[in-house]
Amino acid sequence: METAIWDQLVALHGMVTHQLAKQMQRRHNIGLSEFQALCRLASADDGELRMQELAELIGLNQSSVSRLVARLESSGLTRRDLCPKDRRGVYTVITDEGRALHREALPTYQQVLAEAMDEAAADARVSELAAKLRS
Repeated sequence: METAIWDQLVALHGMVTHQLAKQMQRRHNIGLSEFQALCRLASADDGELRMQELAELIGLNQSSVSRLVARLESSGLTRRDLCPKDRRGVYTVITDEGRALHREALPTYQQVLAEAMDEAAADARVSELAAKLRS
């Protein structure tokens, strides 16, 4: 039973993330991982997270999140800051530009997520799981 549910979860995740990634790139010129990072930063205290915290929250390893943050920084959406208590600690801080893009792109994300879940509800491979997630 767990294998069948897991297979549905993997399929559903793939279907939804594909649609989200495509539309976020097309409409806002931002990758899905970058948008998810902005979401986490926008909701964090003071708009900042340690790099390791951000990696854990969006499900990336340390080197992947470092590259992601570098892309966000080069676009002016975040900046790095040193931890005042531990100078080895590095924070990622969302900028005003990052907050503006997050606010602009969030309705697209929510709309595409709802549409992708509607499509999933009609797909026999994942409809049962999609219905459970929506209830």
